[in-house]
Amino acid sequence: MILITGGSGYIGSHTNKYLNQKGIETLVFDNLVYGHLEFNKWGKFYKGDLSNLDDLRKVFAKNSIKAVIHFAAYAYVGESVIKPNKYYQNNLRNTINLLQVMHEFEVDKIIFSSTCATYGEPQYLPIDENHPQKPINPYGNSKYFVEQIIKDYHSAGFLNYCIFRYFNAAGADIDCEIGEWHEPETHLIPLVLDVPAGKREEITIFGTDYSTQDGTCVRDYIHVTDLAQAHYLGLMHLLEGKESNIFNLGNGYGFSVKEVIDCAEKITGKNIKRKFSERRAGDPSTLIGSADKAKEILGWKPEYNELEKIISTAWHWHKKM
Repeated sequence: MILITGGSGYIGSHTNKYLNQKGIETLVFDNLVYGHLEFNKWGKFYKGDLSNLDDLRKVFAKNSIKAVIHFAAYAYVGESVIKPNKYYQNNLRNTINLLQVMHEFEVDKIIFSSTCATYGEPQYLPIDENHPQKPINPYGNSKYFVEQIIKDYHSAGFLNYCIFRYFNAAGADIDCEIGEWHEPETHLIPLVLDVPAGKREEITIFGTDYSTQDGTCVRDYIHVTDLAQAHYLGLMHLLEGKESNIFNLGNGYGFSVKEVIDCAEKITGKNIKRKFSERRAGDPSTLIGSADKAKEILGWKPEYNELEKIISTAWHWHKKM
């Protein structure tokens, strides 16, 4: 049995489906604050909160858990600046609760959902796993601190781990059973698709004077099913007794905001009205990650890394919402 915390959310639900397709028994643990009950279509489900040690102990006592995939976290960067206590209590304190109960029940394998936000402003591109970590907001800090705690548990002989640092997760399940569903939504691709879907009048482009090919920000987008594949490979890596490690998950190249909008127009066949605004504070010009390490060590092979494939799956899901 594999425990998936936050398995009712975006990446967690796609990973849950992927593992079940591989014949792996799963149990989703989620408080449904941001997750969706409708996404629990595979494995078992337990509604609980990581802040409640009794909830956790009941799950571990009743199930033979071999490893934990830990997605449960708050992930709104702007909100983290305004409400740092919310992020440190949930992302940091509650993860310590999880690690405590794992240790009590002698479960020594974890895959941790981290983020490229732990790197902060890029010093070079593409960003690899050796890039200095200097997070610039409480969200990034919370993930960075958890990484350090997991490493300390490992050094003490309690824990083996795979830490995945994501770049921009995007797209939706190929079968359109689940997809991206955030409330509120802050990710570029679903916001862009809101325009042809008739949910918003225009998309705002923040900054057109960056040092990029067309003046707009460039980001590295990775399909959510490819992320799910990486978690499966990371799980196999740990279950086979291989060494703990940290991996970036990204495409290794980027697309500008304008390129995303142009591609969305092509996919949807509709004009997408654009509004231009000033840069947002703290938005780096370009964020691109190197995932060579995950490809070499885990044998990770992203299948949906073309922008058209990513946006096409997102559009099929978006029309269903």
